Amino acid sequence: MPAILIHVANEDPILCEVESLPGPTDTTIMVRNPRRRDGKDLHYLVANVTQVIWPLNRITFIEIMPGEEDEQLIGFVRE
Repeated sequence: MPAILIHVANEDPILCEVESLPGPTDTTIMVRNPRRRDGKDLHYLVANVTQVIWPLNRITFIEIMPGEEDEQLIGFVRE
């Protein structure tokens, strides 16, 4: 499940996980375990909420965080 960072208009970025990224015809995105970037709960959600659906028209952009397999890749090293 890829981790993403959602930038909602006029809000702090939200770190969460998704089953799949939204497609070009999608109007919403369903996320799991939404939290602030520092891991704290979002003040506008009930404490035990684990899934949220956001309309894509409120989202400025989405960052896709590197997964475990991406972190193990060795990049070009210049000596």
